[in-house]
Amino acid sequence: MRTRALLSTLAAAAAVTTAALPANADARIAWLELDGALAERPGPFDWLTGETTTTLTDLIWTFDEIAEDEDIDGVMLRLRSLAFNASQIEEVGHAITRVRDAGKTVHAFCDIYEPGSLRLASYTDDVIMQQGGAAFLPGLYAEEMFLADTLSMVGAKADFVQIGDYKGAEEMYVNSEPSKAWDENFSQLLDSLYAEMREEMMANRGLSSRQLDGALEEAWFADGPTAVRIGLIDTELDRGDMTDYLRDAYNDETIRYDTSYDPSRSTASMDMSNPFALLQTLMVDPTNDPVRDTIAVVHIDGAIVDGESTPASAFGGGSVGAETIRDALKDIAGDDHIKGVVVRINSPGGSAIASENIWQGVRRVAEVKPVWVSVGSMAASGGYYIAVAGDKIYVSSSGIVGSIGVVSGKFVLGGLYDKLGINTVARARGPHADLFSQTHEWTPAQRELMRTRMTETYDLFALRVSEGRRGIDLAKTAEGRLFAGDKAVKLKMADAVGGLHDTITSLASHTGLDHGYDVLHYPGPQSFDDLMSNFTSMFGVNAESVAVAALRELVGETAWPSVRDALNSAQQLRTEPVLLTAPRILIFR
Repeated sequence: MRTRALLSTLAAAAAVTTAALPANADARIAWLELDGALAERPGPFDWLTGETTTTLTDLIWTFDEIAEDEDIDGVMLRLRSLAFNASQIEEVGHAITRVRDAGKTVHAFCDIYEPGSLRLASYTDDVIMQQGGAAFLPGLYAEEMFLADTLSMVGAKADFVQIGDYKGAEEMYVNSEPSKAWDENFSQLLDSLYAEMREEMMANRGLSSRQLDGALEEAWFADGPTAVRIGLIDTELDRGDMTDYLRDAYNDETIRYDTSYDPSRSTASMDMSNPFALLQTLMVDPTNDPVRDTIAVVHIDGAIVDGESTPASAFGGGSVGAETIRDALKDIAGDDHIKGVVVRINSPGGSAIASENIWQGVRRVAEVKPVWVSVGSMAASGGYYIAVAGDKIYVSSSGIVGSIGVVSGKFVLGGLYDKLGINTVARARGPHADLFSQTHEWTPAQRELMRTRMTETYDLFALRVSEGRRGIDLAKTAEGRLFAGDKAVKLKMADAVGGLHDTITSLASHTGLDHGYDVLHYPGPQSFDDLMSNFTSMFGVNAESVAVAALRELVGETAWPSVRDALNSAQQLRTEPVLLTAPRILIFR
């Protein structure tokens, strides 16, 4: 499903069109509608559809342009079903703060405030709720799923080897409850994320710790008057009274709404009535070539795999192919217009070999251009492996880094086959041919063989980290431990707390590009041939896709990304004997 537009036209129920207002309007309000999820990079087929995917950098630049526009007096953010992740909320919030620092008033309006929209709205001057609406801020909640008993019920078993006591990647498959080490690891991470959320709300809303505690007690479901009393919002208002409300706020007779700051406005779409124009459009080979000084942003977004990147698996969600990234890095290294590179990471890891492959590619670029890293929601395991190849690492306050460890395993289905009456006859030739047999567990000798190879992978991982992060204490940071922003910086796992915008602008300044440069995202747009090659996987309907759709409906949209990634990780074990992957079933609400 295509991500909904982030910034759309003025909502009709509360709109006053620009054309209907006199030329001497007194107060000019930029109106932005934020709806749904926020993309990290442009859509691969935007050139073909004629639409423009609004990215995080697009939205940040929009706020910065508003801050510099002397004709804008204020901003109204219309929030609808906001699905930004925590690191995106933090970065967009800082952009809103820059608008406020420029002397402009920022308002937020929402029908139902959920935790994400409340956190984003807290960065504004004026939080407005639709009359009869509600606010929800119960705290920070995470769920983990443990499948050992489920597997046992059907006669299956997970046979895993893990290097790193705190790693946790095997936990959901081999345990019925968390181990002591994993419980300690995950609990301290949740403590850090909860503390960050509290500090954010207290600072932005002017609440004491005691006041926030009281608000959390009542905000499991707070109506308008309650939300105002406990300090989460400022005003309850019917949208039909919005213009009158703003007239009073700005002491002006006329309010002019300005929708020109909409970076999602589409370019001309294909002319479907003209077959020759359509054919010409389809045959275009989209390029991503810089034409002047440029900062390149390379996205590591999703599971890390060998070969080419893929848009989705049977369960959904894309993967990051080492070959695709290496090709992009090679193009970047040889282009003189590109003065610096930002590697943007939102990944829990994946293939150990692919992670090393990408690490080598990043280091090759770093020999000729500065390479800085921006961690979004997570750079864990293989994601962190790649991160340490950069010259400098920025991480958001809510970003997660670490999970320096290795896991490998297989699912033993012999018991399931017995229950189903399936008699399996195995034949093997060679000393280790049955190593990944699905009918029996590893023998002690096989398990030791796996542990030896995995220890070698772990030692290489640790070496990459110690070389890339001078002064880091692996005794405090390795063995699968996970850390959030501020703590990661203190432990020298990262250099500074900051978002993608901070990383880009700091790198531009470092390379002497304070003004007049472009930002290009890599890998670039995909061709029509790429679209056709993915057509079956994107639109095909079969028993597997129906089952996945049912599972998605069962667990819900909030939990689905975590469940999906866990299933993809399990699938990857069929072709990748050793993984650098972080725990996947971490469901935050």
